[in-house]
Amino acid sequence: MHFKSNSRPGRSAVFLPEQPGRITAKIMDSLELQLLLDIGALLNETPNLKGNLCRVLARLSDSMEMSRGTVTILNPERTRIRIEAAYGLAPEAVMRGRYNMGEGITGSVIKTGRSMIVPKISAEPLFLNRTAARKLPAARRDCSFICVPIKESGKVIGSLSVDRVFDRKYDLQHAESFLSIIAAMLARNVLNLEEISAEQERLRKSNRALRKKIARKYSMRKIIGQSEPMRAVFEMLYRVSRSNATVLIRGESGTGKELIARTIHYDSERSHSPLVIVNCAALPGSLMESELFGHERGAFTGAAAFRTGKFERAAGGTVFLDEIGCLDLDSQAKLLRVLQEKEFERVGGTETIKPDVRVVAATNKDLEKAVAARQFREDLYYRLNVFPIVLPPLRERREDIIPLAEHLLAKHFPGRKFSVSEGAVKMLLNYHWPGNVRELENSMERAGLVCENSEIAAIHLPAAVRNEKHTAGGKSLEKMLNDLNRQRILEALARTSGNVLKAAGLLGIKAHKLYFRIKKFQIDFYSFRRQLQ
Repeated sequence: MHFKSNSRPGRSAVFLPEQPGRITAKIMDSLELQLLLDIGALLNETPNLKGNLCRVLARLSDSMEMSRGTVTILNPERTRIRIEAAYGLAPEAVMRGRYNMGEGITGSVIKTGRSMIVPKISAEPLFLNRTAARKLPAARRDCSFICVPIKESGKVIGSLSVDRVFDRKYDLQHAESFLSIIAAMLARNVLNLEEISAEQERLRKSNRALRKKIARKYSMRKIIGQSEPMRAVFEMLYRVSRSNATVLIRGESGTGKELIARTIHYDSERSHSPLVIVNCAALPGSLMESELFGHERGAFTGAAAFRTGKFERAAGGTVFLDEIGCLDLDSQAKLLRVLQEKEFERVGGTETIKPDVRVVAATNKDLEKAVAARQFREDLYYRLNVFPIVLPPLRERREDIIPLAEHLLAKHFPGRKFSVSEGAVKMLLNYHWPGNVRELENSMERAGLVCENSEIAAIHLPAAVRNEKHTAGGKSLEKMLNDLNRQRILEALARTSGNVLKAAGLLGIKAHKLYFRIKKFQIDFYSFRRQLQ
């Protein structure tokens, strides 16, 4: 579009009075009316609000011979302005387009609510060129710049601005009036985008807070265990969590394999991305492929809609394959391909998908026997067994039983304080715990429910725990308590490099009592000091 110029070339930036809609249909030509109709259609073309704005700017470029155009949005909470849609700007230039309220011409227009014209940007000191687009060799010719506010219900919510090569014959006043009408048409679209952006920011903040909370919950520091077998597990977790290595967690049912998998994920660099859990024992083999890799609509009977699989949903994060030993051979072959080639196709699809995911697997089965019996693929076994972590059963970490019991009571009954009687301690330490930590948790929850006071007694424990046939190798209560006390003293001395006073502080006892127990258990605390020399 070309307009006759009524402005003097070389004039500095001018604020225009607030007179929206100065152009009427009587003085619009047919091209202007057609442009408005086209813009109205473009704004309703698709649900993609940002895409609609970009198409509007492209249409303006065709009609007004503009070289660049932007729509900016004001964040009302932070009084910050950002470029939401652009034409003629590279993505990195759009990222640089950030302004404070009142900063530069864009910030001034949004702050005052009044349009602004810069006949020649080279002569305007207020012009920031924040995007740096006009420093490029192709943009060395001087430009005119028009910026108009976008308002909704009298409130400024953004701006529309255009560049065009300087032409002293071009009617900038008329162009500004016409752009003001277009800005009014864009207002609802821009407001919806700001509302969506605000909701997305709220969700991001909520997700970050939730992830931090979950990460704290599943930190290694939250896992209860001071026994030698658990310290070995912590050492392996420390080594593997920050890597991308495939991990195979092994252990009896109830030893906490899922807890360890969560800890690996939330202590890794992938903690900001999803952890997706798949129970391989919960689905039949016929549905496992669709569950893992997704399917296209109509891929099989019942596939009424497109569906993404677990590996796609875990993009950038971790897939935890629980009970991996329950996978059928057909699903094992497909999983092997993902681990080897790092790619797959959805069921019924042809598109090759290359997921960026880490695999952590777990099983309570003897995979070596399963491989020998040809029930588990040998090549998949070696792919999974890159970094095995074996969780000890509870009967092999008896030093942890009482601290775990106290922790579980506090977890299930946060408003109550319990102590465990000597008789209950004896039974807890004597029992063989076939269900491991899960069984201990159930026992403590039951004990807390039936206990009417603050002391867990033997009578409050389940019948299986009270059954004296299940003993810990015939050890007496006194022997087990002595072993437990000796182990805790050794750990305290190790942590304090043999400093008895500090070790006593860690144990919560007086130093002279600790000296007495060191002598009783024949512990050489000087050896911990010699280790540092």
